[in-house]
Amino acid sequence: MRSKGNKISIIGAGFVGSTTAFALMTSGLASEIVIVDINKDKAEGEAMDLSHGVSFVRPIEISSGEYVDTKDSDIVIITAGVGQKPGQTRLDCISINLKIFKTIVPEVVKFSPNSILLVVSNPVDILTYITYKLSGFPSNRVIGSGTVLDTSRFKYLLSKHFEIDARNIHTYIMGEHGDSEIATWSLTSIAGMNVDEYCNICTKKCSGEMKFDIYKEVKESAYTIIKKKGATYYAVALAIKRIVEAILSNENSILTVSSLLKGEYGIEDIYMGVPTILGRDGVKKILQVKLNEDENNKLFESSKVLKAVIKESKI
Repeated sequence: MRSKGNKISIIGAGFVGSTTAFALMTSGLASEIVIVDINKDKAEGEAMDLSHGVSFVRPIEISSGEYVDTKDSDIVIITAGVGQKPGQTRLDCISINLKIFKTIVPEVVKFSPNSILLVVSNPVDILTYITYKLSGFPSNRVIGSGTVLDTSRFKYLLSKHFEIDARNIHTYIMGEHGDSEIATWSLTSIAGMNVDEYCNICTKKCSGEMKFDIYKEVKESAYTIIKKKGATYYAVALAIKRIVEAILSNENSILTVSSLLKGEYGIEDIYMGVPTILGRDGVKKILQVKLNEDENNKLFESSKVLKAVIKESKI
């Protein structure tokens, strides 16, 4: 019998799904986690392995199962699909993952019609849009992991450059979770100062070349990690945990999740990573932050890249 608390289901028991289950288990956010995968043995093995550590964390029930076992989930996290291979972009994964999502989403919706759907599979912005269309859910309850991880990568690299705590850096990566994403240098601040002002105080190099190199490293991080170890999953899982935490704790936190734009930034009918206030019902408000002209133009170009993929995929 299910105890009172938060039920989270994870669709996909691969690297990202299993690592997410671990991150959520240790966070204490969930009272129940259900793992579903087409490879039932893999899902069962992951659930068993995690369950053997329940004496070290807050009370939680972890199991594997079918879609029926996800019934009445508070949040359903979709990590299933084909991941990037070395040399591929996230957009290269679309055709296969589109077919997979057409089988997953109707089943999830059938058993958890009041849940929040959190899409992580790549290309996340496209697949979140697909999930929104397939589910029939209101847009506030369909969210993608967006550029939450990219923003964290950006803060990390800036923290290394300036030799300060990454948590004291305020900035965003926005747009596509992919090659057309943008770094919002005009919004980047440290201790209430914009990045250029801070540079003058700390006497660190802040040239255009430095900014380009950091942005390039953020954008290419996933390719580098995939080339070296085959997949990215630890930081992804932590990003997912952070999103789930903001939702279940009704934090009203601002995270760059992939949200449906309805005219903000002059962009409509596309999911992109933008600063979004998150609460118990999912998206509470999309913030239209003040970008400079170049950033606005690049964000619009990023939306065009995503819309072209959607048009080509005939979604």
